[in-house]
Amino acid sequence: MTDFTISLPPHVRQELDDLADATGRLPEDIALDAVLHRLARESSAVRGTAESLAVAHADLLRRLGE
Repeated sequence: MTDFTISLPPHVRQELDDLADATGRLPEDIALDAVLHRLARESSAVRGTAESLAVAHADLLRRLGE
């Protein structure tokens, strides 16, 4: 795994630390889960948009590929 550093506002860091303490998890694990969840959601939305555009413009895309 590659290290990645982010700066958090103090109140966000405090909430993260509080949640980690309450759940018995590491703050880093909670943050990683949040990033993975956001990536999955955003990737799904982008994929859906791309698929919709491909269907809507299938004829044009086919002609451009000729």
